[in-house]
Amino acid sequence: MVGLLANRAQFGLILPSTNTSVEAEFNRMLVPGVSWHSGRIFAANPDLSSSEAMVAFLEELRIEIKRAVQSVVHAKVDFLVMGMSAETFWGGKSGADEFVKFMGELSGGLGVTTGAAACGAVVKAYGAKKIGVITPYQPVGDQQVVDFFEQIGCTVHKIIGLKCESATSISLVTPEALKDAWRQVDAEDVDLLFQAGTNLLAGKAAAELEVELGKPVIAINTATVWHAYRTNGIMDKVEGWGSLLEKY
Repeated sequence: MVGLLANRAQFGLILPSTNTSVEAEFNRMLVPGVSWHSGRIFAANPDLSSSEAMVAFLEELRIEIKRAVQSVVHAKVDFLVMGMSAETFWGGKSGADEFVKFMGELSGGLGVTTGAAACGAVVKAYGAKKIGVITPYQPVGDQQVVDFFEQIGCTVHKIIGLKCESATSISLVTPEALKDAWRQVDAEDVDLLFQAGTNLLAGKAAAELEVELGKPVIAINTATVWHAYRTNGIMDKVEGWGSLLEKY
């Protein structure tokens, strides 16, 4: 239900307990009449130092996610927004669709924005065919991202996984390191650059690199906020976060 202050939408935001970037960026993209209400998925072991560790981390999150969803649904929020992205890409397009269904069931039927769904909508908005992608993931996670994009009709020119050692260390990657990685996955015939991994503080770096490269550079948190807003009829343009929120 909407509230006295958030009279347009009260969003339930689901994110891992290790994440320090989502709320910081989402709140800076806030528009009037909207609020974020967080439910944190407890992650006892933040180790991401190998593909096996990453799979174990995500398996733990899948077990713990129910309590996080229950905590925000209890506040009678209007819509769910996923502040984590790896799980939303897992299993390619069919896995992404199944995850949306899973979240709907957990929440008693609420709509949900996921990172994967947001990226799919971005591809359609820009008409992108060939993309480059950066992530904080290990190879097993990168492959899930590639599978998703290829299954929705994109060609992935190149993907770079930064192989961050832990879920908490992801937030320490600098803007310059992100820009350098994006430049490495770019090419003249690449239409659009993406970033996955919500604990990367990539929103402002993406907006700055768009100016340098003259093409869309889309951070996952920016895409997620945009998708949540537009899905709920919130059409406000937000400046300073790149072309997606400013023009679409």
